[in-house]
Amino acid sequence: MTPGLYSVHKPVGPTSFSVVQSFLEEARAVPGKRLPICHGGTLDPFAEGLLLVLVGQTTRLFELLHAVPKTYEADVVWGTETDTGDLHGKPVLQGDVARLTPGLLDAALAPFVGWHEQVPPATSAKKVGGEPAYRKAHRGEVVELPPSRVYLHSARWLSHELPRTSRLTLTCRGGYYVRSLARDVGRALGCGAHLSTLRRTAIGPWSDPAPGTRVGSQGRALLPWARVRPLTDLEVGELRRERSIPLSGTLPPDWRLPAGFPDPAAPVRGFHQGRLTFLLREREGALWSDTELRGGL
Repeated sequence: MTPGLYSVHKPVGPTSFSVVQSFLEEARAVPGKRLPICHGGTLDPFAEGLLLVLVGQTTRLFELLHAVPKTYEADVVWGTETDTGDLHGKPVLQGDVARLTPGLLDAALAPFVGWHEQVPPATSAKKVGGEPAYRKAHRGEVVELPPSRVYLHSARWLSHELPRTSRLTLTCRGGYYVRSLARDVGRALGCGAHLSTLRRTAIGPWSDPAPGTRVGSQGRALLPWARVRPLTDLEVGELRRERSIPLSGTLPPDWRLPAGFPDPAAPVRGFHQGRLTFLLREREGALWSDTELRGGL
């Protein structure tokens, strides 16, 4: 198995870790050094869509994926809020949906765009006392999570079958809970709401592949929203000696973020002989090594 970033489609039902487990089993079948493997952001079992799997040294890029755009499509069911925020939860609030109109739903959705405090679902993977909240919730424990600062870049309704359901598309930063958005819009309307489906269609430049397929990314396809700095043999030596190299020669990103999306503060990608070898940080008008990826990607 080649180190890199793999785009795979997670179907409804399996956990994100089960997808990682299949990669781990494949890697164990190959003699030699075992590779670290992780996913680049979980999807709930009821959700489907794009899951990024990081293999080998690519796992060191994990934290850099959090701040890039993630795009989802979801079906919102009006009239009932559930304790999980999805179709598998128990009803905790029900309300009248007779007055819902497309215009009213547009007005209710608009205030949630931008930076806001959002309370994650009790059945989220957020840690409480070192344990995922969903484990406590599934044991019947009362879980109260503090709000998190989250960012919703855009959101719009794709279609309506009122008064029962509406279809939503949105783009957000990592850490955003679409289940919480449905819950909060339902509360704002006074009728309650939950998700019946959720699909992640894209993360940054990567899109959801066909079921049963996986698409690998290496080299310039990794972190393409970050600037590029080609490196000479001499500059690699300087960086390894913890010395700086000139900022000049830095090239623009290979992929542009959506207009107005918050700066993810990405490092500069240092390429040596066509391979991603260093993550560099700009400081005092020069570039310094932040992370060396031995052997390159």
